Amino acid sequence: MKVLHVAGARPNFVKIAPLTAAFEARGVEAPVVHTGQHYDEKMSHLFFDDLGIPRPKANLEVGSGSHAKQTAMVLDRFEGVLLEEKPDLVIVVGDVNSTAACALAAVKLGIVTAHVEAGLRSFDRTMPEEINRLVTDSICDLLYCSEQSGVDNLRAEGIPAWRTVLVGNVMIDSLLRHRDRARALGMRARMGLPDEYGMLTLHRPSNVDAEVDAARAVETVERVARLVPLVFPVHPRTRQAFARHGLLARLEGNPAVRLIDPLGYLEFLSLLDGARLVLTDSGGVQEETTVLGVPCLTLRPNTERPATVTDGTNRLVGGAPEAIEAAARNALSERVAARRPEFWDGRAAERIADHVLSGVLVRAAAGRNNWQEA
Repeated sequence: MKVLHVAGARPNFVKIAPLTAAFEARGVEAPVVHTGQHYDEKMSHLFFDDLGIPRPKANLEVGSGSHAKQTAMVLDRFEGVLLEEKPDLVIVVGDVNSTAACALAAVKLGIVTAHVEAGLRSFDRTMPEEINRLVTDSICDLLYCSEQSGVDNLRAEGIPAWRTVLVGNVMIDSLLRHRDRARALGMRARMGLPDEYGMLTLHRPSNVDAEVDAARAVETVERVARLVPLVFPVHPRTRQAFARHGLLARLEGNPAVRLIDPLGYLEFLSLLDGARLVLTDSGGVQEETTVLGVPCLTLRPNTERPATVTDGTNRLVGGAPEAIEAAARNALSERVAARRPEFWDGRAAERIADHVLSGVLVRAAAGRNNWQEA
């Protein structure tokens, strides 16, 4: 058996690491294809070293571009890889353009395709990721869910129960496996940070693309930095947007805000684990802070990961600077405990590998002729 894994962006690498390890431990060939959607060294290749991921069998090198251009390039180039590799199963993870494009290419060639992290819904179709999630889940044969909301959403969308499996969170598999290594880096001390500091990540278009939204985000950062100093690993597109709007120098001149380049996985996890507070618009960071027990304020009105709110440390705070400042003040006055939603125990990838090896691929292929098969 050959199981082909697809990675295109930072969160994808964190998710495929335990998957490739689980399949290889069971004697299954598990090659990786890197679509090149993230091509910065700190945001892609370094993750392979940190996480022990096998070097990719192919790199599609699609780079940046519009959603249409990026998706089309992945679709075109991935098809050639599939024709050469002839995998028995393709696994796509997450919700980036590479996820939807690679799923489409595989399904059209009749290859059984699985989506890991299936069923998550923000119910906000202005988010490109939501479109990718809907498209991917509608065409994939096997749908592996990280939390119960994913199962519930897919059932509401008419997906047969046997195609949907609650397995847990593969991102948490990586976190639990590498947490001690990350702590050993001692990033807080290496960077000369105080005992209490906050972390900030921003990259979503709704927070950085339009000048009015970017200015609001910068005001939020300034307000919260008066309460606790912030470390801000700046995503390349965020840096470009802030510079374009004339806001970058404003942050660079703030002594309470430390702007740094993107970090490798272990470096980022080390800082995240030691943080007193996290502000983010990233879905993955919401999950990581839940298990680490770090208060998380999500700068969005919604989340596709409701378990981080109901069972974790996450709070949705929208985008109003005053409200976020108040939420930050409250979070800093409290201590929260680490909490783990069901199956966030470090064994999600093992469950997926065992399910695949149980013979489900035959049923999945046969079920193509009757998608609503009970």
